[in-house]
Amino acid sequence: MDGATHASDRRAGIGKAAISANSGIHLNSRIVIDDEFLSCRSSVRRFRRGEIIAGAAVLVDTFARVHSGVVSASTMLPDGREFIVEIIPKSGLIGELEVLRRQTLNLEYRAGSACELHFFEGRLLRDMYASDPSFREKVFSRALARISELELRIIANAASSLQSRLASTLLRLSTVYGKDPANSGDELIISQNDLAATLPASREKVNQCLRRLREAKIIDGGQGKIRILNRKALEACANGAVSVK
Repeated sequence: MDGATHASDRRAGIGKAAISANSGIHLNSRIVIDDEFLSCRSSVRRFRRGEIIAGAAVLVDTFARVHSGVVSASTMLPDGREFIVEIIPKSGLIGELEVLRRQTLNLEYRAGSACELHFFEGRLLRDMYASDPSFREKVFSRALARISELELRIIANAASSLQSRLASTLLRLSTVYGKDPANSGDELIISQNDLAATLPASREKVNQCLRRLREAKIIDGGQGKIRILNRKALEACANGAVSVK
């Protein structure tokens, strides 16, 4: 993984005690390692918004933990459009499954905001996987959950209107951003290009839907920021109960 704007070393690491029923697995199907259990050296790197962290099809033997900010994971659709598969919040990991499998990265990782990542050697994760049956079980169950989540999103995207998909995406991103104590989850820092790529849909149609939601006082904001003003109304749009004209 490359593209760092700054790097330094700190004392951090990984231990079996980190894998508990409450803190071992991240809601977005990514393994979480709590700070107090990190005892091995890591490389700390900071990235500017939009900067590439790691490219697809690259073989690496390090995984990274998002210490601050958010990271987007994307791929290219057959028609050439970008599809943001996942937005990884604070405490999420990057490249952990590829390190375990010794495979190349499947997705491109890019800084969705100014962010700081802590990089660890892949052998740390493989050693834990080899020595802790409970950890292996959790990795497997979360991998299945991640596949199920993606399937549900694909099905919902095929059956829902763009306005409903957009509202659902804003609510989902609100949950992601809300994992950072510094963010209530009501303010999303995301460009219109990235939002269109997350759906995926054309930027023009997404802009039309955003304008309707702003006119209805459901959301507000601009210049790469979206603020949720009426969460209940947004939930109604997501469920298809309300259509804003």
